[in-house]
Amino acid sequence: MSEYILEMQNIRKTFLGGKVVANDNITLKVKKGEKHAIVGENGAGKSTLMKMLNGLYTPTSGKIFYQGEEVIIDSPGKAAKLGIGMVYQHFMLIPTLTVAENMVLGVEPKKGFNLDIEKARKDVKEVSEKYGLSIDPDVLVSDLSIGMQQRVEILKILFKGANLLVFDEPTAVLTPKEIKELYKIMDNLIAEGKTIIFISHKLQEVLDISDNITVIRRGRDVEGFPTSEATKERIANAMVGRAVLFTTERPEVEIGNKVIEVSNLFVKDNKGIVKVNGVNFYINRGEILGIAGVEGSGQGDLVEALTGLGNIYEGEIVLNGKNTVGLSPRDISLLGVANVPEDRHKRAAISEFTIMENFALGQEQDRYSSKGLLNLKKLKENALNYMEKYDIRPREIGVLFGRFSGGNQQKVVVARELEKEKNEFIIVAQPTRGVDIGAIESIHRMILAEKAKGKAILVVSSELSEILNLSDRIAVMCGGKITGVLNREEANEEKIGILMAGGKLD
Repeated sequence: MSEYILEMQNIRKTFLGGKVVANDNITLKVKKGEKHAIVGENGAGKSTLMKMLNGLYTPTSGKIFYQGEEVIIDSPGKAAKLGIGMVYQHFMLIPTLTVAENMVLGVEPKKGFNLDIEKARKDVKEVSEKYGLSIDPDVLVSDLSIGMQQRVEILKILFKGANLLVFDEPTAVLTPKEIKELYKIMDNLIAEGKTIIFISHKLQEVLDISDNITVIRRGRDVEGFPTSEATKERIANAMVGRAVLFTTERPEVEIGNKVIEVSNLFVKDNKGIVKVNGVNFYINRGEILGIAGVEGSGQGDLVEALTGLGNIYEGEIVLNGKNTVGLSPRDISLLGVANVPEDRHKRAAISEFTIMENFALGQEQDRYSSKGLLNLKKLKENALNYMEKYDIRPREIGVLFGRFSGGNQQKVVVARELEKEKNEFIIVAQPTRGVDIGAIESIHRMILAEKAKGKAILVVSSELSEILNLSDRIAVMCGGKITGVLNREEANEEKIGILMAGGKLD
């Protein structure tokens, strides 16, 4: 019997009548009982390959062998029957249903013609206890944290009998604590005889938890090796086909006048709870201020306030001498504020629109209209130029935004905001969330290029290495307050960590 639970041989997948090649004769072999990492740049074809394993796509050519037998997986239902389950980066849950109701969707236990909710609750408890995934079956999914929602997704596929579990960027939206909990869950699954494939762009994560690594670059499997023989440099170089710099060279810039000043700012959420509590800071021309802090410390509410979306009940935001409190998001944008939100799907783009249409969002009236008509020629020219300048792949402006990889989607949003005709103040929240090492390097260069032009920039990130790499000064938030501000030269992870926990530096 084969030592491999899965063999995908010479898998090829094309779209748009063969114009776009997502997978180009990839071969993947996964041993039973291992944690196998698939890494590669965004757009390399990782998710496409796994979607064929889960039956969402069918291969253009090639064969799949599962537990030694050739199989045709033409639907997620067929994958589930074989024992293959996938946890997607964007969870497929219904927020208004309970954990138990979500878990049994499609395989509902019945009592007569009705759902047997007691059996569903009992099944949730049994599966969750078996795999160390303790969770209340009666809680609404909408009331769960992101980490707990991910547990529900894992429970769903275990309930359906999955032996091979596929995780797509499993830690992209988790807090550090939730990441550690996920690692424990994975270990429990392996101990129960399961096999795990996970897609990741986080090199340290790959080194920490995988047994073997397959690297995909531009649709091809270019290298495979045991994790014991891997280094960050080896993985990164294989991913992008060249040596990768883990720190970006910073331009020498003369710091100019004050562009933005925030004074005694208080912000409440829609429930009236104070989220930003008396915050003060300023940013000069040519300067990057980084905001560090564990997620939920008020950073998101601060960004919403700066862009006209937050509920400000006290304080001032002064941009080039003008108080923007009370202005609409559009008016603030017209004053020269560019905004890359932390959630590109919720705040920055429309998945059902093409790349070209997404490049126009927010600028249709001011930049691409003439006498009430959309200037398609100008829009098309700009879209093509941006795709080339920012290395957005594939170079197809007519493809839907939702069809692009996460890294390329992020580049579209960053390019659109940075290329606005009048930028004075640039806000970039979680600039590289869910993005691979090659795209991280590219986006960091984009941000630093704006610094070199004399722009005032605010970078909000949960990645301390990113904050340290980009910032001139670092403000740390905890509980809605700024607990300290550090100059680049004096900042390190230990000092930031103390401030993130609400402590004080000696």
